[in-house]
Amino acid sequence: MTTSSESFHKVNFATPRSFATAFKSDLKETLFPDDPFQEFKNEPFSRKTKKAIQYFVPIFDWLPKYNLSLFKYDLLAGITIASLAIPQGISYAKLANIPPIIGLYSSFVPPLVYAIFGSSKHLAVGTVAACSLLIGSIIGEKVSPIDNPKLYLDLVFTATFITGLFQTALGFLRLGILVDFLSHSTITGFMGGTATIICLQQLKGMFGLKHFTTKTDVVSVLRTIFSHRNEKQKRARLFWVSAIAPMLVVATGCLFAYFAHAEKHGIQIVGDLKKGINPISLTNLNFDSKYISAALKAGIITAMVALAEGIAIGRSFAIMKNEQIDGNKEMIAFGFMNIVGSFTSCYLTTGPFSKTAINFNAGCKTAMANVVMAICMMLTLLFLAPLFSYTPLVGLSAIIMSAMLGLIEYEKAYHLFKTDKFDFCICMVAFFGVAFVSMDVGLMLSVGLAILRALLYVARPATCKLGSISNSTLYRDVEQYPEATGVPGILVLQLGSPLYFSNCTYIRERILRWVRDEQAATNSKGNDIEHVLLDLGGVTSIDITGVETLIEVFKSMEARGIKVGFVNPRLEVLEKLTVTKFIEIIGKEDVFLSIKDAVETCTFTLRSSKQFDDA
Repeated sequence: MTTSSESFHKVNFATPRSFATAFKSDLKETLFPDDPFQEFKNEPFSRKTKKAIQYFVPIFDWLPKYNLSLFKYDLLAGITIASLAIPQGISYAKLANIPPIIGLYSSFVPPLVYAIFGSSKHLAVGTVAACSLLIGSIIGEKVSPIDNPKLYLDLVFTATFITGLFQTALGFLRLGILVDFLSHSTITGFMGGTATIICLQQLKGMFGLKHFTTKTDVVSVLRTIFSHRNEKQKRARLFWVSAIAPMLVVATGCLFAYFAHAEKHGIQIVGDLKKGINPISLTNLNFDSKYISAALKAGIITAMVALAEGIAIGRSFAIMKNEQIDGNKEMIAFGFMNIVGSFTSCYLTTGPFSKTAINFNAGCKTAMANVVMAICMMLTLLFLAPLFSYTPLVGLSAIIMSAMLGLIEYEKAYHLFKTDKFDFCICMVAFFGVAFVSMDVGLMLSVGLAILRALLYVARPATCKLGSISNSTLYRDVEQYPEATGVPGILVLQLGSPLYFSNCTYIRERILRWVRDEQAATNSKGNDIEHVLLDLGGVTSIDITGVETLIEVFKSMEARGIKVGFVNPRLEVLEKLTVTKFIEIIGKEDVFLSIKDAVETCTFTLRSSKQFDDA
């Protein structure tokens, strides 16, 4: 009898090393699926160069096709997000304990850089509250922003430079996978915890406290508020304005503070904001070994958080328009704008949700909206900046609290609880870690728990017993499909993950347990297991320990008088099994194209053996 599996053996194992070329090609396509030069390698050099430039510098792709009909939408969107960027820039600079003017600088240069290198049409660039507080918290532990403001600000610029270098390196090395370790659950909990402590910290401005803790945890903040309750300014409560319209709050607050001489009555204001665009800060970068650890820590942590937020937001709004953005190009764009920003008196920027949502809803069509916003900010810096020096801090606190309350997503946390308890735990570790310990500790604990979960999945992969679905050639998990039935004398098992050193022992023990349980069940019915088939379709890769484990399973089954067959090994796995001579050990005849072929061959062998015994 000749089965289809026999023809499979002849085709696939006649020249096993012939797989190498195809294997390397497939591996390259897997690692670099969006190689910018792949589709035009045979084109003229000039065309290759043009496409390469358009790929790495997207503005050269969309700007030649730009027209007035698109600009009218981008103009409106740019002016709209600029009106939000002014109060947010001042407010978030306050969170980072840096001069408010730095927040305005950070909405001028970085958006121009992103417009050149960014791939998203809708992302609006700006500072974010979480990273602002992270920078203030981490660097504030090393240098006091009050006692040594010059050194503190220099370290903020240095941290921003490190952020840019790290983001750019991730983009060029195509290591965006690192950002994926900040899971959705981690981000939800981190943002919620951050929003909570930011809201609590704004009580300083709300109550007009002059002394406040530099720590960010809930306990320290509440202790400070109650211990300095005598400092609360009644006059400050006169200005309890809703921050629904941030620009309106700032404008009204400035007028109120100016005409009422608020600073004379104990109401704190922003203070001096000088005219002029960004001064060069390249020489301010500080790499002193005494302080570099704080800058490195702040730079790397905020780089990951900013990337996770910016890329996720960019992708979310791109999906709404049935478009795609390149994550690696986004990382390079974020990196460049932070590097250039650190040279021009800016601190960390990314794509915040609030600005991007407003930009999208305002009808932006291209990244030109960021250019319009940058021009508006330039005009503000040149002519209007001093007007905002009268902004009451209590107004900024209201703006921040209004923005932060929306980040505490109770419904999403409840959804996680109902959907996946482990995800909910990761979310809560981030939330309470940030709220009661510190932002970096809370984030690291949550990321560590998420990585632990991933390692558990790797170390304890899914394996299942397959049965035949009646009136079909399908074999499915018998637990999921109770109607699926096994074939007498044959045990079919499916391995659903890569075979690595970390899970080999578990998989070997799991297979032996399946065999023992099956033998115990079949012996009571008078049937014995003579064939074990391992479906390797889900085994995407294998290491040397995995190969040795399969050899051990083969020999263990052989000692029990059970034959082992392997079904549908993937190309990479097949290459490893061939190179390690595993195929020679087990024999080509025991490797099958499909479960159907394997079962047919085993059934035929069982029948032949039975006929021989009867004779």
